[in-house]
Amino acid sequence: MTTAGSPRSLNVNQEHRDRLSPQQRLALTITNGVGTMWCVYAFALLPLFSLPATIKSHDPIIYVSWLSQAFLQLVLLPLLMVGQNLQGKHAELRAETDFEINQKAEQEVETILSRLKEIDERTLAIVESLAKQP
Repeated sequence: MTTAGSPRSLNVNQEHRDRLSPQQRLALTITNGVGTMWCVYAFALLPLFSLPATIKSHDPIIYVSWLSQAFLQLVLLPLLMVGQNLQGKHAELRAETDFEINQKAEQEVETILSRLKEIDERTLAIVESLAKQP
């Protein structure tokens, strides 16, 4: 039950998707692709191809460079995105639960208000009948 002035029920996720531009859809598709464990695995394997050349160089600076630039950055980027995606899904579930609780609370408040109105009308009728008695 919605009353005048109360927010309308809508699917905010669908409304958000409908408002995305083609560039935003492309960015979201790439983000969803990079934010998978399959991408983490692929990005973990990719730097391993250059590992033999890095080892043959016998240069500690090259080792550190390979570790920080090739391996950590490539692996941590999609891994962090996977974690953020999981956190986002959890937040979405929490929001849906909060919305359902708020809808139930609104119905209960409306029930309480209608019962209070009935009690107020009965009380007014009793007061009026007492006022008419001599």
